[in-house]
Amino acid sequence: MTTYKLLLLPGDGIGPEVMAEVEKVVGWLNRAGLASFETERDLVGGAAIDVHGKPLADETLARADAADAILLGAVGGPKWNGVAYDIRPEAGLLRLRKDLGLFANLRPAICYPALADASALKRELVEGLDIMIVRELTGGVYFGEPKEITTLEDGSKRAVDTQVYTTAEIERIAHVAFDLARKRSGRVASAEKNNVMKTGVLWKEVVTRVHGEHYAEVELEHVLADNCAMQLVRRPKQFDVLVTDNLFGDVLSDVAAMLTGSLGMLPSASLGAADERGTRKALYEPVHGSAPDIAGKGYANPIAMIGSLAMCLRYSFGLGEAADLVENAITRALAAGARTRDIVGEGQTPISTAEMGDAILRELEAQAA
Repeated sequence: MTTYKLLLLPGDGIGPEVMAEVEKVVGWLNRAGLASFETERDLVGGAAIDVHGKPLADETLARADAADAILLGAVGGPKWNGVAYDIRPEAGLLRLRKDLGLFANLRPAICYPALADASALKRELVEGLDIMIVRELTGGVYFGEPKEITTLEDGSKRAVDTQVYTTAEIERIAHVAFDLARKRSGRVASAEKNNVMKTGVLWKEVVTRVHGEHYAEVELEHVLADNCAMQLVRRPKQFDVLVTDNLFGDVLSDVAAMLTGSLGMLPSASLGAADERGTRKALYEPVHGSAPDIAGKGYANPIAMIGSLAMCLRYSFGLGEAADLVENAITRALAAGARTRDIVGEGQTPISTAEMGDAILRELEAQAA
């Protein structure tokens, strides 16, 4: 059995707490003989600033480059609000994405049956929801230059962020979305703002061409990003694979996440291009943030972090059976009534982060028995 190297970057806030629950599951997979992992821990974000004076040390980046996959908890918090912009905690995550070429961000929005009533929308709108948002992750306004704040002659200030996309950047993310659609329902919606943005014009043009040349059997729909946000809360199940740029993907994926009841529920994968062996650099992380207000209290929901491990098993290592076991264990634990504070319903008693991890472990063991 191949032994895979996992780099664990717990980060800040609740990151270390949810990562501890992932380590339980990794240990169980090793003991059960379903996979073989070697794990190594390192620092990112504010935790790295405290030790190294920057949010990602060069040595950590080298470990990330050498790992078979990376699991990251969360970064940021008010403790580091006063640091320079270039060394803010989030800059460590952005550097990982950029330097490792992790251009494709996959964010599933899945509503677990036991949580359909926890959504802000009516049950019939979200029950059975299963959307895959494909977000371009290394281009667009977050990385475009110039990016600056300048002082004008009258003493006022001018801020500039530049939205930039090339044909190649759009082509490669379009291929990811269409390839995923072939394995799902065969439908892609592409969201941009071609009515007011030149990058939107190019985005629509390139996605249309890639579709016509390579994926004519897949159904393609173009939707303006603002209308897409409205449709996500009006009739979300009309979407299956949704592909969009970095900025709109950030916004739309958070909207979709809340359809499921809690940001604490949803994992994500950030993938690079396949090399000659067909392997990809990959980083997996929950959609939620560092939640510093609840850090250390045992309130955090570890499901998104554990779900990120399941995505890692599936997309990085081809361990579909193990991924199914982990995802089914989450579903079974929720069906049995396990609830952290963010998803607790009326008359239910919340359990701690560690207790939720233990509940999922019990369901893993029950499936393997």
